[in-house]
Amino acid sequence: MKSRREDVSEKTNIVTGETLSGRLKGADDTPPALVVLIGPVGFVGKQWLLTQPEYVIGRAVDCSIFLDDRSVSRNHAKINIRGTEIVLSDLGSANKTLVNGTTLSPMNPYTLNNNDQIKVGNVIFKYLERGNLEAIANQQLNEKMQRDPLTGAYNRLALQEKGPEVMKRSEFLNEDLAVMVFDIDHFKKINDQHGHPAGDFVLKTLSQIIGKKLVRSNDFFARYGGEEFVVILIGSPMKNAREVAERIRSTIETTDFEYETKKIPVTISIGLTHRKKDETEWEVLFKRADEALYQSKQGGRNRVSFQ
Repeated sequence: MKSRREDVSEKTNIVTGETLSGRLKGADDTPPALVVLIGPVGFVGKQWLLTQPEYVIGRAVDCSIFLDDRSVSRNHAKINIRGTEIVLSDLGSANKTLVNGTTLSPMNPYTLNNNDQIKVGNVIFKYLERGNLEAIANQQLNEKMQRDPLTGAYNRLALQEKGPEVMKRSEFLNEDLAVMVFDIDHFKKINDQHGHPAGDFVLKTLSQIIGKKLVRSNDFFARYGGEEFVVILIGSPMKNAREVAERIRSTIETTDFEYETKKIPVTISIGLTHRKKDETEWEVLFKRADEALYQSKQGGRNRVSFQ
């Protein structure tokens, strides 16, 4: 009898009928992937789909596969896609790269096989070959864990992971970074007057408008909690960030939120800030944006304040 603590590579999901057919069809288009089995907080379960010719794994924020762990070298290992082969090489790292317990010699390429376990410093990945059903399951689980079920925006957990990551990237690359915090004015009154389903409708509709029309695909939009939201504008100078904030505010003010034939007036108050040159802590930046939001509320709401 096998121990209940089986190796993860031996576990099999059994599905039947249309469910299996659907997953198999989806698996045909699923590229090879790396998924974190053991790693720093916020990284366990994270998956990278390998669709580019080359990836560098390391602690430097400009690495294709960034790992915030001191056991990992700044540029630790490299993955190359050569036709149908996925090749892993150690880049002369301090704490070595191992595959299934065997240490790789620096710059000596190793061709990965399905379910290989890769140890980079103290971080352990699992390699999944193209068309692996587990990659689909991991992708769906990660998306579910990081998304707010009502609005479809990223959730607070995803924000807590993303914030420090973009802060380090901004510092290292000297890249502009702006943060916007906003909430819906008098949201409790909307719930009291029109009912909670109407409040949910407002939250969902507002999120769709902002997420699909008013922020770029490389920006980050999250529901922080209740009626409060956060937008991270990556690579945006303060002038551009102010324009985006004002466009969001005015768009929401002029949008008709109609629920069960009743129009609900909706406005938002926004706090906006920009990373200063010497700043390194995400919490400091976020707090300043939150303080700017408080200024907007104190100043009469339905406005943008800057700090």
